[in-house]
Amino acid sequence: MKRKEIKLKLEGVKAEVLYHLYEGFEANTLLVSFGEKRRVLSTWDGYREVSFVANTYQPPVLSEITMLNYNEFQEKFPTSLKIPRSDLTFLSTGANMENVALCEKSYKELTVSCLATGGVGNALRMGVDGADWMEWDGEYIHLPGTINIILLTNAPLSGGAMARAIIAATEAKTAALQDMDARSSLSPQNQATGTGTDNIIIVSGKRPGKTILCTGGHTKIGELIGVSTKIAVAEAIKKQEG
Repeated sequence: MKRKEIKLKLEGVKAEVLYHLYEGFEANTLLVSFGEKRRVLSTWDGYREVSFVANTYQPPVLSEITMLNYNEFQEKFPTSLKIPRSDLTFLSTGANMENVALCEKSYKELTVSCLATGGVGNALRMGVDGADWMEWDGEYIHLPGTINIILLTNAPLSGGAMARAIIAATEAKTAALQDMDARSSLSPQNQATGTGTDNIIIVSGKRPGKTILCTGGHTKIGELIGVSTKIAVAEAIKKQEG
């Protein structure tokens, strides 16, 4: 399995892009390893304690297959990485991991690392655009696009701070789309706020010290989350979309 390392500032955290096969199809996966259990909050998997998080690229032909039964894909995919499903939480996307963007920001002893991939083929303006599909027993239709974010910090976060970080990162993602004037695919007269398939994973850190309770925009860690996310999302979309 070919690997390409992505160097991070965070101690004890390893990030790499793996080039591998899944069901006979060529795929690539951004894998972040901790060497120990970390507390994570995923908008797909919910709250977990795992040693690995990942973002995997599915080429269009493979995606058409996996989206027919995504629950089965979630259970089978970790075996292609030789990782137990119980020890991995992951996201999937049609954006190639070759186009992953990294932005790291620090203030004193705090560090935040944001790894993002993005496409805007299914961009929309939330609260304005209507929906045209729904989940039914784990089955979906395929839509191009998706902005996926893996957000890591060396600071231990409370459950509330992990949830609040999702708001901070989402606002920053929307700010990046507004700055590049990304338009809704459903109502092009409107600026997009995201895509209909965006997901995020928040990873709490292990740095000794008190647990951080708030990651809002008036806090320094909230600022680091916002700035790193905004920069990484913009770079990822430019890489993917040209």
